[in-house]
Amino acid sequence: MAREIERKFLVDGDGWKDGAEKGVRLRQAYLLGAADRSARVRIVDDARARITLKFGAGAMSRDEFEYDVPLDDALEMIAYALGTVIDKTRYRVPAGDFVWEIDVYHQDLAGLVVAEVELPNEAARPHLPDWLGREVTGDGRYTNQALAETGIIPEEDG
Repeated sequence: MAREIERKFLVDGDGWKDGAEKGVRLRQAYLLGAADRSARVRIVDDARARITLKFGAGAMSRDEFEYDVPLDDALEMIAYALGTVIDKTRYRVPAGDFVWEIDVYHQDLAGLVVAEVELPNEAARPHLPDWLGREVTGDGRYTNQALAETGIIPEEDG
């Protein structure tokens, strides 16, 4: 088991692209979901797959279990998706002691770009690059599970 601790932000602009590594295409389907738990299958670049179980309702941290699964099994599991299958490209952007992951969504969620940074603990304070927009850590509308369930980009508050 690993403890996932992360902060999440909307992305404002293309400044992140200068430091980005080559992206990977991700297709992921939520198979089971509740407010405090989820099970998803993720296919990476149509070449390998993982199943992930997450537990906890914390805004920044949850318990996570992740395992490789045969690609053929993952392709079959996608048929059982709850809601929309998420299609996105993930880019890694190293920044000091941290690595930002930028998710550029496709299809129904095209136009949504989200940045996440994994932290060693909840007290960690990474440098916040100027291309970050509003923080959405703890805003349940921006979890991948919620995006898959609704298939729509959340309305901006305001």
